[in-house]
Amino acid sequence: MTAARPSLLCFGEILWDFLPAGLFPGGAPFNVAYHLHRQGTGVLVVSAVGSDLLGDELRRRLEGWGLDTAGIARHPDLPTGHVRATVSARGDASYEIVTNVAWDRITLTEEVLRRAHAAGGLIYGSLSQRSPANLAALHQLLAALPAAAWRIFDVNLRPPHDDPALVFRLAAGATLLKLNSAEAARLVANQPESAGREESDARALAARTGCPTVCITAGARGAGLLRSGQWHWEAGRPVAVADTVGSGDAFLAALVISLMESKLSDAASLARACRIGEWVATRHGATPEYPAGDKL
Repeated sequence: MTAARPSLLCFGEILWDFLPAGLFPGGAPFNVAYHLHRQGTGVLVVSAVGSDLLGDELRRRLEGWGLDTAGIARHPDLPTGHVRATVSARGDASYEIVTNVAWDRITLTEEVLRRAHAAGGLIYGSLSQRSPANLAALHQLLAALPAAAWRIFDVNLRPPHDDPALVFRLAAGATLLKLNSAEAARLVANQPESAGREESDARALAARTGCPTVCITAGARGAGLLRSGQWHWEAGRPVAVADTVGSGDAFLAALVISLMESKLSDAASLARACRIGEWVATRHGATPEYPAGDKL
């Protein structure tokens, strides 16, 4: 009998992505949770929506996918979040993020804390930490985790919510640090990204934060993984891009599963994550339907 995968918590924003192709559920932590679920891992989304029609529809979509909504609070005063995304001719997305919304005030219930005590890991980002209330809730969740649980920090620098000092504080206790090449170059040297510096940036980040595993994605170029001092690089493969929304989140879900299960080598885990991220980039939105059997 195959052992059950340990359950994970995803803490942070849940919202609607307003894309040229339509409205799609989004928010990096939720996107990661969707792909963890599709790939067979138990996951609890810890976030908040408003007591409004958009919040009702978000919960209805999640329940339709079979995702656990017990960690999604209903805020009585703040609206459900949304983001207006603009997609370039190359498929790259830029974002206008609405402030003072429900996911800026995530409250933790006794049920969420109980689940945290038994969780295999917590995935959290930097964007939702723009709120002091969320930062306090995150520290409470981190303290509730078992000592051996994974603490996975997904950096998401979205101006004006892009404080490097906060990123380094959050990264200090992480098991896995994931960010893109532009974010890494900025954090390490306050410079624009340039191809080929990913390994040196990963090593610099590992040294500064003490994080044992650092993953840097570089879009179509590929991605790299530094673990226990060993660097692996997986080149990207060309695909017909619909949009890149959520491709990095699908990548992270696949990588986390592989690293936690330890059934694949680090190089093979990285390659699998790249292939799934590339597949999502060929679809519209961050939550595409998976092929039959949820296998890619």
